[in-house]
Amino acid sequence: MPTFEPHDLSDDLEAVRAAYAPDCTVVTAGRDFETLPPAAAEDLGLLAESLDPTSYPAEWLPDDAPDPLRRFAGGDFTVGMPGDGTVVWTRQTVPPTVIAKKRAEGTPEPFRSFLFAEAFVELSLDVPEQFLPFFGERYRELDAAVPRGPGEVYQVAAALYDAWVGLHSREAFRGWESDHPTLFEAWREAGDTVAGRLDDLSGEVARGETSFAAATEYACSAVKHDLDLPAPFAALDTEAYRDHGAEYAVRWAETTFEKITE
Repeated sequence: MPTFEPHDLSDDLEAVRAAYAPDCTVVTAGRDFETLPPAAAEDLGLLAESLDPTSYPAEWLPDDAPDPLRRFAGGDFTVGMPGDGTVVWTRQTVPPTVIAKKRAEGTPEPFRSFLFAEAFVELSLDVPEQFLPFFGERYRELDAAVPRGPGEVYQVAAALYDAWVGLHSREAFRGWESDHPTLFEAWREAGDTVAGRLDDLSGEVARGETSFAAATEYACSAVKHDLDLPAPFAALDTEAYRDHGAEYAVRWAETTFEKITE
């Protein structure tokens, strides 16, 4: 079970935290995890004023929803989901908590610092903690629109949520060139790494070299880096998606698979 220790921030990161999430607690986990088990709540609670676990209606989930998603929707205190990154955040503690997984120790600088800064920015936004509350009852509609297994539907949902969050968070990253140049360069360089496969991503799917879910995940990860996306993913880099969220995402999935099956 992970244990947690307070995490010291550089002056640059402390300035970002103060600007975007001044009340949050920042900790490092003693072990890696995908979903923080309820038993770890006691340890995390020692560093928080209180815990505020969330739960969501079981009716939002299709019958074959993956077990981690069912556990997250339940009433037990759980943080993180399979597929989350090296640094995660939660509002299920008071104050909110940013958690670096153990593997963050092996993440090179300055990208590791960018991951913390990204978490601070996301905490400042009015965005849900995970994709399930983002989709809500529309998760069943997404499941019906994506003719794939429950694991791939999960992967597509997480990717679509990531893109939507990126449409909001990248506005902050764009503005860091002067005030936080090291973090700005880390954001830009990470985008350069992602950009390499984007041009032929649709071709990889058509040739069966990459699954639709994996391609969606890759394309959606590029949104926060302000990169140009190929069709059909370019429709996700729009003000319409930023404004309409889950409704738009479900319609995009329906339209995309209608064209795939023609």
